[in-house]
Amino acid sequence: MTTEQSPIPTEIRLRSRSRLLAVTFDDGSRFELPFEYLRVYSPSAEVKGHGPGHEVLVLGKENVGIRRIEPIGQYAVRLVFDDGHDTGLYSWRYLYELGRDYEKNWARYLERRAAATRKEDRPAG
Repeated sequence: MTTEQSPIPTEIRLRSRSRLLAVTFDDGSRFELPFEYLRVYSPSAEVKGHGPGHEVLVLGKENVGIRRIEPIGQYAVRLVFDDGHDTGLYSWRYLYELGRDYEKNWARYLERRAAATRKEDRPAG
């Protein structure tokens, strides 16, 4: 059971057909995280940038897949995506936060994606 530490996953299941990563934690929380969400919120420098306010909007990942999950010690996993991205280490804390904050994060991403699409659709001039 958890004390002051972050919850620890008791099960991580890759669901390739539905493009979901199902994660169950020792506090009873269970999250189904879409692959696209995990890719666009990767904890890598490519996505996070080099500090707050420098995050990079990653587009075109609607059909991204995860090839494999690699355990990293007792604290994280590396998700290897089929677009070649494999540099983000998803700590237990970060996976839990992604699940807990999914609705807010996903809405923010969709707003940013829509704004970027509108910007691209404007005529040059």
